[in-house]
Amino acid sequence: MKSSAGLHFKTYFLILLMVIFGPLGNVLLGKGMKGMPPATSGIVQQILDLIPRILASGTIWLGIASLIAFFVAYMLVLSWADYSYVQPASSAAYGMVALLAHFMLREVVTPLRWMGVILICFGVLVVGQTPPRTTEQN
Repeated sequence: MKSSAGLHFKTYFLILLMVIFGPLGNVLLGKGMKGMPPATSGIVQQILDLIPRILASGTIWLGIASLIAFFVAYMLVLSWADYSYVQPASSAAYGMVALLAHFMLREVVTPLRWMGVILICFGVLVVGQTPPRTTEQN
């Protein structure tokens, strides 16, 4: 099947959006929830008291908006590219997760983890050399 430059650009662009917004949304949600008081799982009233604080958090809303952007990009790219291409290519998000964890959450990312991230990103490069769509359009 022939692939066009437009298909490649659209696919790469939306995968880039997925790689940015998915991890960013998760990190923002994590950061926002770490600022909330802990709720024990057995006390319903404590959880209900926490809901207004969660809904008032700008960080949590930014996380939700980022995850919505990720989801829209994911749905769009799956409408024209093969799942077997999109899912491995979007694994570059693991690199973004390590960067965001290091810089935004101030987590220590060990050299062994960086090596794993580099290995995953190398695999993404290999997948990126294949055509995004190998199935016939109906």
